Amino acid sequence: MNIFEFERLLLAEIDGNVAHCSEDQLFAGGYLRGHITLAVAQSEIAGRNHIKDVKARVKTSLNQAILSGELNDQDQKLVLGFWQQLVDELDRQRTEQP
Repeated sequence: MNIFEFERLLLAEIDGNVAHCSEDQLFAGGYLRGHITLAVAQSEIAGRNHIKDVKARVKTSLNQAILSGELNDQDQKLVLGFWQQLVDELDRQRTEQP
């Protein structure tokens, strides 16, 4: 899987939850979309085409947002938790594929 497929799957997972998620989850999903898209673009520009690079860039971007005060404590936990949930789900799906 390349970084663009990873991005597509992450965004599809976020979109797939819209119909049955809470307001908090909608917020977290919308917030993560921008960080995911930015991380993929930065990875492409840097010639870093591994999923681990995108994951690291998203984590760095989220940490910078937290340090700059963009998220309160509750939102930090929500966004970081949702990010981890997304990554865990895609990792699970990848390991289950034949």
